[in-house]
Amino acid sequence: MSDLTEQQKLEFEAAAFRRLVAHLRQRTDVQNIDLMNLAGFCRNCLSNWYRDAAVAAGVDMSKDQSREIVYGMPYEEWKNLHQNEATGDQKAAFEINKPVDH
Repeated sequence: MSDLTEQQKLEFEAAAFRRLVAHLRQRTDVQNIDLMNLAGFCRNCLSNWYRDAAVAAGVDMSKDQSREIVYGMPYEEWKNLHQNEATGDQKAAFEINKPVDH
């Protein structure tokens, strides 16, 4: 839609991002490797993109800080609570499907 203002686009994109993050926080049953295998990105990718945007805007942000924004808690805590060991099938699919930059 070309009749949206830049401010509206920014607000709608931000709302969509917040909704995606909230959805991923609720769906702790969906493992990052499953996201990578199906969609080519995961929670870590999202946090890296967030950090890249912050750094590009001149804001110093660590990987841990951006991950906490996406996960809603420190990454190590999330891993301990929700991450399972990847199965052999998941690992094999990841090797076939993983993006070049991952």
